[in-house]
Amino acid sequence: MLQTNWEGGYFPLTLYFSEDYPSKPPKCKFPQSFFHPNVYPSGTICLSILNEDSGWRPAITVKQILVVIQDLLDARNAADPAQAEGYNILIHDADEYKRRVRLQAKQYPPLV
Repeated sequence: MLQTNWEGGYFPLTLYFSEDYPSKPPKCKFPQSFFHPNVYPSGTICLSILNEDSGWRPAITVKQILVVIQDLLDARNAADPAQAEGYNILIHDADEYKRRVRLQAKQYPPLV
């Protein structure tokens, strides 16, 4: 099993499905101020497959969405930042970025 700095965290994620689903993608959000370069300060995830004008297709399943979001945590996209703080720390101080990710994982421990 691949170990990452996100390991051990159980991160709350909310998916909002409109009446137009699956024609339109669900809105996917982590809690406000979630630390990640591709998550807006509001918690909304910046991901092409969740954008109805670019990457969304009605054939995309909820399972596929969740897998891509899980992959995004560790395989962040520095070319499409949504949050200045996470992006700047990622680019300028890799050790601090890892420290912040590990700290955030501790903020969301397992529920059991």
